[in-house]
Amino acid sequence: MLIVMAGLPAAGKSSIAEELARKLPAAVVSVDPVEAAMRRAGVDRGQPTGLAAYFVAEAVADGVLAVGQSVIIDAVNAVEAARQQWRALASRHQVPVAVIEVMCSDAQVHRRRLERRTRSIVGFEEPTWEAVQQRRTEYEPWTDHRLVLDSVGDLASNVTKAREYLALRSRPAARG
Repeated sequence: MLIVMAGLPAAGKSSIAEELARKLPAAVVSVDPVEAAMRRAGVDRGQPTGLAAYFVAEAVADGVLAVGQSVIIDAVNAVEAARQQWRALASRHQVPVAVIEVMCSDAQVHRRRLERRTRSIVGFEEPTWEAVQQRRTEYEPWTDHRLVLDSVGDLASNVTKAREYLALRSRPAARG
């Protein structure tokens, strides 16, 4: 199965993705560390590293799916082009795709999380709250069937909801 996480930076995607990966099990392919690695390798910040990181993540996920393992994509996935990339990957491997969109309904909590987070990804600069607000204006509405989780809720409850959703999506009738 291909599980696609989506949502603004610091909404709570990575926390849910990591806990899901432990429970399922599944590999997590996160775009931010890929982008940071590209920068550490000398790719200039002026280059389209964000787009390239999605392509690298796709190549890694392709390899994981090729050996019959599930993979979780941890990325903002704000635009239709990125979303189509994951649908096409799932189609190539003939596996179900499940989308989990994570949001934080409390702007103060969201901002506090962003400003306090320390992921220690060498070469990755965390976005400012202003940058997250700009991303919000660029975030295209989803048209796919998806589970929407509010990260104001506790992590355990959100992971339980996600696992229930994934169990339904993994059935053959739910593919696509």
